[in-house]
Amino acid sequence: MRILKENTVAIIIDMQERLLPHMEKSNVLLDNLKILIKGLNALDIPILVSEQYTKGLGPTVNEITQVLEQYTPLEKMSFSCFDESMIQEKIDYMNKEWIIIAGIESHICVLQTVIDLIDSGYIPIIIEDCIASRKANDKQIAIGRMQKEGAIITTYESILFELCRHAKSDAFKTISKLIK
Repeated sequence: MRILKENTVAIIIDMQERLLPHMEKSNVLLDNLKILIKGLNALDIPILVSEQYTKGLGPTVNEITQVLEQYTPLEKMSFSCFDESMIQEKIDYMNKEWIIIAGIESHICVLQTVIDLIDSGYIPIIIEDCIASRKANDKQIAIGRMQKEGAIITTYESILFELCRHAKSDAFKTISKLIK
């Protein structure tokens, strides 16, 4: 099954000031996520941004907000984004089939969001090189569970070129420059 940009939305989960520094390979995660976001912007894919308990964990890191074309954080207290009625309503209203997932932590908020999306009939696309946990084993176990539940696992480069589809577009030129 091919993932089509017209039927896709992305969620960036909890890339917050007080969480990010504790993630394994946080600098790599941040660099990869910036490329993903810039590519999604070039493809006109809508991007939602969640923040877990913003008062305690801080806002989304500046490096991410600077590359987002629009930044309206969706605060949550539930681990799953889809457990928050405001976020669930936004996703349902967009009426998209595929949900690109990036963010932290893989084994908590990302995993629970993915399970709830699947239970509601959506197909989550997990960007493996754009998710993280504090410990590598937690991320590895979470990816296995998400895949068993029915999520698609891929990388930022793979998804961007799949959504682009051919080399004739301006988006292809932008994405090619980002990848180099």
